[in-house]
Amino acid sequence: MAPVIEGTPIVAPILWAMFAFQIKHFVCDFVLQTQFQIRNKGTYGHFAGFAHAGTHVLGSVPALLILGATPATMAILLLAEFVIHYHVDWYKARFDQGRGEQDNLYWIVFGIDQLVHQLTYVAMIYFVEYGF
Repeated sequence: MAPVIEGTPIVAPILWAMFAFQIKHFVCDFVLQTQFQIRNKGTYGHFAGFAHAGTHVLGSVPALLILGATPATMAILLLAEFVIHYHVDWYKARFDQGRGEQDNLYWIVFGIDQLVHQLTYVAMIYFVEYGF
């Protein structure tokens, strides 16, 4: 249970970490992602996909620090995030080829892509808080 000050709970580090993950995700996916990355992350092994996933990994460090993750746990989770983010984005980019944004299936897959990324953050929080 979160500590209480004068009857009001303090926001738990888990909520601050989730907040940090949300801000990071927006910045890395929608602000910092370049057209070069968008065009090339559908080519398996291309630097663009590695660079994009790497940006996400760096952006996750503050959230993991908020949670008090040990260096070993942080390394494992960041590697896992890199692998998951890279492959989810690669698959989505491959799926999107030749589809327009007017295609309903495009938006379903876009939503699944975002959901998997969000569930990755929930899993990362879980493993920091409760172990492997």
